[in-house]
Amino acid sequence: MNIHEYQAKELLKSFGVPVPPGIAVRSPDEARDAAKSLGGDLFVVKAQIHAGGRGAGHYVGDPACSGVRLVKTAAEARAAAFEMLDRTLVTRQTGSQGRVVRRLYVEAGCAIDRELYLSLLIDRTERCITVVASEAGGMSIEDVAAKTPEKIMKIRISPSLGLADHQSRELATRLGLHGPLIGQFATIVHAAWEAFTTLDASLIEMNPLVVTKDNTLLALDAKMGFDDNGLFRHRAIQELRDPNEEDPREQEAARFGLSYVSLDGTIGCMVNGAGLAMATMDIIHQEGESPANFLDVGGGSSREKVGAAFRVLLSAPGLEGVLVNIFGGIMRCDIIADAVISACRETGLNVPLVIRLAGTNVEEGMAMIRSCGLDLIIATDLGDAARKIVTAVRTRRAA
Repeated sequence: MNIHEYQAKELLKSFGVPVPPGIAVRSPDEARDAAKSLGGDLFVVKAQIHAGGRGAGHYVGDPACSGVRLVKTAAEARAAAFEMLDRTLVTRQTGSQGRVVRRLYVEAGCAIDRELYLSLLIDRTERCITVVASEAGGMSIEDVAAKTPEKIMKIRISPSLGLADHQSRELATRLGLHGPLIGQFATIVHAAWEAFTTLDASLIEMNPLVVTKDNTLLALDAKMGFDDNGLFRHRAIQELRDPNEEDPREQEAARFGLSYVSLDGTIGCMVNGAGLAMATMDIIHQEGESPANFLDVGGGSSREKVGAAFRVLLSAPGLEGVLVNIFGGIMRCDIIADAVISACRETGLNVPLVIRLAGTNVEEGMAMIRSCGLDLIIATDLGDAARKIVTAVRTRRAA
């Protein structure tokens, strides 16, 4: 689960991370009042969406208007809010469809001397939380990694020992910080570590973490993501969820207890078991196409649950084909076959569908597929299924 910048800053502030004062608003008048309340002669008005690159993004139909605006007066804050609210912002992370901006964050400006990058994330290869830092803050960390990887620094935190004082201080020195800034940086890293471990976070990112002209550190931007499996321990975090920022297909799938993630490909996948689902996506890539989703229907799904999964899958835009790959252990192949047939009839399926079944009640399931009267393509194994769906998609595309 992700949250907005203003929410992340409130959480990090509660753990001791310094952030500029700011106020979340929903209307131009609120933006004006927020600027008046903050005082000063420089403000930043930021679009609040779950995507990075807002400053380099643009609004649909208005390429000159970005998602981050610098203003000097309360009247300018109101005017900026009028131009930014209830419009679609496109960034490199939203895709061409963009996201509708429903909320803004008006923040006090500051005099910036340097911009740094700081994040905490889970390194699954090393099986630990890792602190990532760079002197190249304020820009895409992916671009930094691709063009100047030597500017990225990492420290791995021992799960048993936790974050040691010397680790954050050494990292501060490597970033070129001196004097009091070393202690400030160490305090911020420790505060972020406490927030990460206490709240079951999966990501904390401050980009940029700035050194101001008066030699203090501030988290000028903040992003936080959380492990969904730990949310039952954090009701207050659950309440920060913004349904408007989530894929409606993922929300619908969650209602039925399905594991569904939207992707950018064209071949929909319905599989039981996360490992088999990953293998199915991999083999589609190997055959030269891309999956449209990750969908694990689980091991003990009912006919209704499978039918819901199929409807969610078919609702993806740009879908050109479907691959159903089921290995029946607890899951019965005849239940899958019945649900797929019913869903195809209900939705009027108009793209190729390849189905591969194996395991419990496979004979009954295959008999139902063969006799249903629908134009479904049967595969014998995973490799055969991938080849058949890719061939069918490309044949239809060429036609």
